[in-house]
Amino acid sequence: MNFTLFNSSKGQYVIKKKAKPLFTRKEDKPLRLSPFLMNSIAVSLLIFSSLLILSCTCNADSEKERTLAMIKPDGLLGNYTDDIKKTIIRSGFSIVREMMIQLDEEKAKLFYTEHSAKSFFPDLVRYMTSGPVLLMVLEKYNAISDWRSLIGPTDAKQAKISHPSSIRAMCGSSTERNCVHGSDSRLSAAREISFFFKDIFPALEHDEL
Repeated sequence: MNFTLFNSSKGQYVIKKKAKPLFTRKEDKPLRLSPFLMNSIAVSLLIFSSLLILSCTCNADSEKERTLAMIKPDGLLGNYTDDIKKTIIRSGFSIVREMMIQLDEEKAKLFYTEHSAKSFFPDLVRYMTSGPVLLMVLEKYNAISDWRSLIGPTDAKQAKISHPSSIRAMCGSSTERNCVHGSDSRLSAAREISFFFKDIFPALEHDEL
C-alpha cells in the first residue's frame, strides 16, 4: 500500500511505501496476529512458565523440614546416646526438642498401629516397652530423607555390611533391635511428632492421621 507525504522543506509530494503492519485485518474478518508476533508470545510464555516452576521448586526445596528421631531402649541401655547426638549435630541437624519417656503397652501399640496385623507386632511392643526411649525433633533442609540415610537400613546386620558408617551399624544388632527410629515421610513426621509433642502440631489429631 502506498501513501503520499508532503515535504514542506522542498515543496514536493513524496510517495512512500507503507510498512507491513504487525496486525492485519480485513473488513469482514477479525483481527489476526502476525506469525512472528504469535511465535514471540509463545516463546515468552514458555520461558515465564519455566521460571515459575523453577522458582516454586527452589522454594519447596529450601524449606527446612522437621522429623522425629527416637533412640530406642537398646540405644540408651548401650550408652550410645552421646555418640548418636554428636553424629546428629555433626550432620547439620538442629535438635529442636527432646524428651525421655517410658512407653507403656497402650502407647507403644498406638504408635506402631500400622504394624498391628504383622506377626512381629507383640515382640515389637515388648521391646519398645523394655526401657526408656529418647525422643528428638530434628530440623534441617531435607531432614526426613537425610535422617533416614544417616540411620541406615532397618536390618542392623545388613547395615554393618552395606552402610558401615550408619547409626544402626554402630549400635543396632538386628531388624527388631535396630537402635533408632526415623519418620519415613512428611505425613509420618507430622503424625509422629504430634503423637509425642502435641504443641508442635496442635491441629493434628491422632484419629485423623
